[in-house]
Amino acid sequence: MQLDKETIRKLRGLILFTLVTLVGLLRFDMVLGAVRFVLHILFPFLLGGTIAFVLSVPMGRIEKRCFGSVKPNSKLKKSAAPLSLVLTLIFVLALLGLVVVVVLPELGSTIATLGKTLPEKVPLLLKQVELLFANNPDLIQYIEEIESNLNWEEIINQLVNFFRFGANTMLDSTISVAKGIVSGIGTFFISFVFACYILLQQEALGRQARKLLFAYLKKERAEEILRICALTHRTFTNFLTGQCLEAVILGVMFFLAMTILRFPFAVLVGVLIAFTALIPIFGAFVGCAVGTFLILTVNPPQALAFIVLFLILQQIEGNLIYPKVVGGSIGLPAIWVLAAVSLGGSLFGVVGMLVFIPIVSVLYTLLKENVHNRLKKKQIDVK
Repeated sequence: MQLDKETIRKLRGLILFTLVTLVGLLRFDMVLGAVRFVLHILFPFLLGGTIAFVLSVPMGRIEKRCFGSVKPNSKLKKSAAPLSLVLTLIFVLALLGLVVVVVLPELGSTIATLGKTLPEKVPLLLKQVELLFANNPDLIQYIEEIESNLNWEEIINQLVNFFRFGANTMLDSTISVAKGIVSGIGTFFISFVFACYILLQQEALGRQARKLLFAYLKKERAEEILRICALTHRTFTNFLTGQCLEAVILGVMFFLAMTILRFPFAVLVGVLIAFTALIPIFGAFVGCAVGTFLILTVNPPQALAFIVLFLILQQIEGNLIYPKVVGGSIGLPAIWVLAAVSLGGSLFGVVGMLVFIPIVSVLYTLLKENVHNRLKKKQIDVK
């Protein structure tokens, strides 16, 4: 039986795929180690790509607003990308500076308030503990039995050994932490420079990527990949914009509600919840815990009322705002938004929550198009 070239090529690919799969299964630990090694090397560039994507959203809007009507061949148009990048960095730094200016004074006054209230409340707590011990003779007897069984000489020897060997361990830990900080700063610097290069050369890089696709793939396959990439970019951009908008809305809601109801720390809690709300659905609960603790140190009954207020606003945000602002911006129904957050969080934590929503949205859109095309070919109209 003679086989044509196309069949031989397919058989060769199938055999190669089978061999690679078998090697991967038999040497899974080596494959996993190799993947980790490659990811460690590529991490600065992956981080740079992430930074570039995040900055590209405001940069694209600034470039469109400020330089959209400029002639294509003018000198100002050639300088549009660098100027837009500079304006974007100024905007981001100004936003961070505004948050610091708003939060730091409020945080300072919070610490001062805690410094005044805690010395007054600690003695009351100690009195409660004394009364608890006084009214429980069995507990006092149990503590006395523990004290009688303690070997103080052995405890002192263990403490001496701990300080003798722990000093070296602490020194090694300090050196490791210092190395980690220096390495982290270096990695971030490399990533930031790489991100700026991507943003300044994004048109040229996009043109080179399209040339590679059309050079090594069939035209239909290359066009399909470009269409999916465009859909992915649009989905991630809409998700990032919607997530930031939803966080701002929730923070403003808390600030206004706490101000109207005369809750303390309205500005601090509003900003804190706005930042933690960047984590989809569950992030605001972290802000709730911190806000409850802060209010508890000043007015315990109001802390309970704050929890009730949080549950009310969280229901409004979770059922009305989030599905409309974020789910609507990426074309994903509310039930799939919740499923994506749950699945991503269980697999990869906070990063999974942020990434899985747009990924599921892209898959949902592609599956929807595929189902529509198949039904159209079969001439079936399902209502």
